[in-house]
Amino acid sequence: MTIRVLIVDDSGFFRHRIEEILRDDKRIEVVGSAVNGREAVEKARALKPDVITMDVEMPQLNGIDAVRIIMRECPTNVLMLSSLTHEGARITLEALDAGAADYLPKDIRAWMDKSLSIRTQLIDRILALGASRRFRSGSVFEQRHPRSRATTSSTMVFRPDEPPRRERPTPSARGVGERAGRDSTRPLRATAPEPVARARTEAPASPALRPRASATESDVRTSTPSKVVFPDCRIVVIGTSTGGPAALQRILTQIPADFPYPMLLVQHMPKTFTQVFAERLNQQCKIAVKEAEDGDRLKPGLALLAPGGLQMMIDPRQSDRVRVLEGDTKLTYKPSVDVTYASAARTYGAKVLALILTGMGADGCDGARLLKREGATIWAQNRDSCTIYGMPQAVVNAGLADEVLDLEDIGPLLAKQRRRG
Repeated sequence: MTIRVLIVDDSGFFRHRIEEILRDDKRIEVVGSAVNGREAVEKARALKPDVITMDVEMPQLNGIDAVRIIMRECPTNVLMLSSLTHEGARITLEALDAGAADYLPKDIRAWMDKSLSIRTQLIDRILALGASRRFRSGSVFEQRHPRSRATTSSTMVFRPDEPPRRERPTPSARGVGERAGRDSTRPLRATAPEPVARARTEAPASPALRPRASATESDVRTSTPSKVVFPDCRIVVIGTSTGGPAALQRILTQIPADFPYPMLLVQHMPKTFTQVFAERLNQQCKIAVKEAEDGDRLKPGLALLAPGGLQMMIDPRQSDRVRVLEGDTKLTYKPSVDVTYASAARTYGAKVLALILTGMGADGCDGARLLKREGATIWAQNRDSCTIYGMPQAVVNAGLADEVLDLEDIGPLLAKQRRRG
């Protein structure tokens, strides 16, 4: 079954370039194109595509307003194309608020040079979003989660028909922790004495490490919030990618200003976007949110967002501060959930609550393995509430998740916590 795509852009060059890339993949079918937002709405109604690529600035009706109408009248996964400027980042985040699922940078030089990276990113996102059937009226998701009709559109998703295409594996969490730490005066090393590769093949030795589901099981039962026991922790670390901006907003806006723990947030985003995203969250939330800077202090009620293009970890010399570094140039993700998880495992061990949310690929799984071996607690977002069930699925299938939670339940669970002792 092919993924049906509608291309929307007022630029003839971009319409042609996107179609050229997509037509080379037999799993994708381009069903039409539109030159403005009004035409996009009309063709979305008529053609019922699986995915829409959407420009932002267009005549008659801009991309954001078009997304709002499409989400209201014929909900469809939308991939925004936006510039990497500060204004482009702000507009893209507005589009994600309106219901768009993901975005790609609209760097004219990369598209004109026929960059392999752009081609790979575009196809990967189209395939992943095409496998995620969102917002179907009367769908199984709505029947199971009637309360989510009252939430923002960008947090509502339908269970994917198949798992998304997996991205190139990331290096082991132990390796990324060590390599990233070489930029500091004292290398950051994960505390696990054995290679992560061995942990993958050995049977878990303790109940805390026993899988909740077999490695071949793609979904597990969602935990009942009333039965979830909040761990004795000192820090909360959250990792996410595709669909993450909406998921983080949903969670963090429910947390009170007197939240007793510091938080580290890792969202796959370019540099310009993380700065704007942190500012936006800070305006929306009761807790303080800022883009992390090297040397920032960990404080209760403060969430530090990893800067795009860099790595964020806890300082091995001062456990109440973060280091923000270039890290290893070979790492796939910047920022990487694995790097931040590995540093948390080394510094706080069992006193970590780690959350893995919606996103493509498996970033965070190796870091979660190190956390688990130290006795930390890991919560994974469930399949039904993910935009892309990739990163949480990797953790769940590895048997590392203590709880599998609906997005709607995570914020309230965190909000009820008070400092112990």
